[in-house]
This record gives sequence, structure tokens and C-alpha cells, in this order.
Amino acid sequence: MNKLIYTTLFLSLFISNFTSAQKRKDIPPEHPVLVIGIVVEDMRYDYLYRFWNNFGEGGFKKLIDEGTLCKNANYNYMLTQTAPGFATMAAGCEPVIHGIVSDNWYQRIQKMNTFSVFDAKMKTIGVENDIYPYAPTNLLTTTFTDELKLFNNGKSKIIGISFKPESAILSAGHLGDAAYWFDDVSGKFITSSYYCDSLPAWVNTFNDKKFPDIYIERDWLPLLSKEKYREGSLQGNSNSVGFASENKFAKRISSFVKKNEAYAVLKATPFGITLTKDFAISAILDEELGKDVFTDYINIGFASTSRVSQSCGPNSIELEDLYIRLDRELEHFLQFIDDQFGKQNVLIYLTSDHGAAYDPQELKKQNIPAGQFNAERAIMLLGTYMNAVYDKGKWISAYHNKQIYLNHRLIEDSELKLSDVQDVVAQFIIQFTGVANAMTSTTLEQSNFSEGIFGYMQNSYNQKRSGDVIINLEPAWIEKGEYLSTANSANKYDTHVPLMWYGWKIKRSKILRTIYMKDIAPTIANFLDIPFPNGCTGNVITELN
Repeated sequence: MNKLIYTTLFLSLFISNFTSAQKRKDIPPEHPVLVIGIVVEDMRYDYLYRFWNNFGEGGFKKLIDEGTLCKNANYNYMLTQTAPGFATMAAGCEPVIHGIVSDNWYQRIQKMNTFSVFDAKMKTIGVENDIYPYAPTNLLTTTFTDELKLFNNGKSKIIGISFKPESAILSAGHLGDAAYWFDDVSGKFITSSYYCDSLPAWVNTFNDKKFPDIYIERDWLPLLSKEKYREGSLQGNSNSVGFASENKFAKRISSFVKKNEAYAVLKATPFGITLTKDFAISAILDEELGKDVFTDYINIGFASTSRVSQSCGPNSIELEDLYIRLDRELEHFLQFIDDQFGKQNVLIYLTSDHGAAYDPQELKKQNIPAGQFNAERAIMLLGTYMNAVYDKGKWISAYHNKQIYLNHRLIEDSELKLSDVQDVVAQFIIQFTGVANAMTSTTLEQSNFSEGIFGYMQNSYNQKRSGDVIINLEPAWIEKGEYLSTANSANKYDTHVPLMWYGWKIKRSKILRTIYMKDIAPTIANFLDIPFPNGCTGNVITELN
């Protein structure tokens, strides 16, 4: 009888201890061992529900069903482009403060156009041709990853990955251990001398597998029958991207390879998504991220969605097919994270750098006001007009993405008042069809606009880097170019993006109030109990606590 009692007590204690151990395993640590940022470029918020029925259960749906969805997350500045988007998420402030006003801008002193992450002092690491002198030098503030590094004396590892250098570099901040991007010529992931003198062995091993050579010979065929796509017969109009009609929905990728840029085409296919995800998994494993008490960070930028959106349009079946494939890659990645760490130990957020506009030509067919602004022609006419008003001369130094840069030296030598010349330019440009506003830099510097389009313009304006006149187009208008769709406006289709949180201490919920993308950085800093970035203007998303 006593033996039976002892056996029963032993089993009870064993079961109790086992249950307690299981519960402790499910309890998230004080801080996540790894933070993962996933940025899907050009992703409008409505894509979540537009493509919902064709998503599986383990990708986007899993993030929403088991995490927190911010339903009203927005950028609050006008020039919604890739570089400003990544900088805003990392720095927790607008371009007016962090200085990344656009993907490219004009440098007055050097009289040259510059790329957002250009740094002539750097060298390319990973290829022979030194054509990528890139670094985060132009970012004027710290990022939350910089603050993490400063807080624990560099013990955390920080890595940025994307097909685009600006996405990888700006997400890694100034103190990043590495930033890797894709080289169109060699088909390799490369980096900058800012981070290292040579590629790590694991990167060389990954590159030596030559996955791009395999992908470049594959066909991008639709996963579903045509009628199962939500957009039905709306096939993209691109001749080089997606499912070309003359090929009956099949496009041999290698037949559109450009000379000397053999692998660039991968940026416009689902294989670019797969390649990025697989490289990110290799980085997590080989860099041993999340293996000690110091929180690590990796940012994964998916850029293929941008090129397909621009070339085929938001309503194309090519784009829907791409997102269905992305959903499957996300499912595989989330399963990998769960198996490797347990989701309670890792904090994941998924969002986008900006949204996308509808194809104006398609809108016009449905009697919706829309159009394309021919900036090249407008600037040419402006130059002619200024020659007539003042005198012959090169009055315009540059034009970049709705920003007009005037020749300050010529204006000064002509003994003209800069603000007067700016007003003349603004009054001329406003007369063009499709232009809604033309705001001078003088007005932006001397006024304080707390909201509305002028407030968004002000948030995009940096006194040293922005143009003399900033143009805002009417809703549904885009600048004329090689693409069907672009971003770069303060309209909701460009500023409203998805924002999902998943994993470590994240509840299952939805947040309906307005969240700004600059809130990501202080929220993560709050989770990690570290200082906010030094230029931060965002606020903690308190509902996540």
C-alpha cells in the first residue's frame, strides 16, 4: 500500500514538474533574443485583403491571426520613396530630421546628383569592379540599432539584407555589423568596405552555390488557373516583366537579360524573393543570431514586389501571383524561426517602405480623374520662361522627383532675391495640368504647418538637401516615366501601409488608431529598454505592451 502511495506521489511530482517546465519554455524572456524586420516594398495596405482568399494559413494570415495588426499605419511625409522609408523606420523621425529626403538629391556645393547611401571614400567588397562606394554616412541621426549597440557596448549583432543597397544599409544603421545587397552583374550578394575588408566565408559559400544561374533559366508560370486570381483577366501591360501574352503566360527570363546586367531581371520575379529569404536564413544560422543574452537584429527587404508593381500595376495578376508566392516564402521562414528559436523568443514586424498608385491610364478608362505629369517637358518650358523673364542662363540646376533646384550662384550674381525667383517658379509650375501645389523652400522654412499636405511637405524638407520648389500632384497623378505605377506622394495609396507585429509578448489584437511609421523605432527601443534614437519624434505604440 505504501509503495502505491509513493509511486502515485512520484508520478504526480513528475507530471507537475514536466508541466511547469513546459510552461517556462512558453514564457517569453525579458527581452527577445532576436528582432526581425521584414519590409515588403511597395505594399499597399489593401493587398492584405485583396489577395486574402489565395493566401495560405502560415504566412500573412498567421501574422494577423496570431499577432497584432495596426490597421491605420501611415507615413507622414510627402516624398514616399524607398530610402526615406527605411530611414524613417530605423531612425524614428521624418526626413526633415534624418536627412534622407529622397532616393537621390542634388548637392549644390559639389554640383552633382547623389545617391542616398553614396560615399566616395568606400570600396565595393565582393566583386572586382568598384562601382558601389556605399555607406550610411548621409543618415544624420542614430537608429534604434545604433542605440542598441551603444547601450551594450557592441555586443548585439546588426545585419541588413536586400536586393537594394539603400534598403540594406539604412536599416542596419551606422553601427551595423553588415549590410548585404545583390549585384546585378555578378549575381552575388556583396557589401561595402564600411563593414569589412572581405566577405565572410559563409557569404562566399552562399554565392558559390550560384542560385541565380539556376533561377535565371526558369520560367515564371502562374501558380493558379487564370479565373482563380482575384483580378481575373487584368494582366499587366509590361513587355519585359510578368506573363507576356505572346508567350501564353510564360516568360523565359533569360530572353530578357540585359547586356552586362545579366541578373537584374531577378529583381522582377518571385525568384528574387526566394533568393533573399534563403540568404537571410543563412545569415541567421551562420552569424549565430539570437544565440546569447544580447538581442540581435536583422532586417530583410523584399524588393521584387516593387519592380513588378511598377511594371505591371497593382491590379495585375502578375502582382497577385507574386504575393501568393511571397506568402508561401513567409510561411517557410516563420516555420524556420519557430523551429530554431520558438516564436515567443523572437519579435517580428512586417511592413512596407511605401504603397503604390493605380495605373492612371486604367483609371481614366473608368472615368476617374488621373494622369501623368511630364516633368521633363515642364522643366524645359520653365527654363525657357525664366530666360524670357530674367536673361539667358542656366537658372535650373537640377530636378529630382518633384523637387526643383535653382542655380543660387546665378541668382546671386544677377542681384536677384532668391525668394522672389522661387515665387516666380512656383507660380509658373502651378499652371500645369495635374499640379495641385507648388511650395517654395522659403515658405517651408518660415512657416509651421502642423497638418495637411503642407505639413507633409515640411516633414520631407531638409534645408541643406531639398529643392527650392516642391511640387505636389493631384490625386491619382504620377510623374511620366517608364513605369505604370509609382509612389512618391502624400496620398493614402502611398502612405497607408500594413504593419504587423508577431512573436515575443505580442498579443492577438488589432489597433485601429493612427500609427505613424516613425513609431516603430521608439516602440522597439521601449521593448529593449534602451534609449530612443537621438532624432526620434515618434511615440511608443502602447497597445503592444
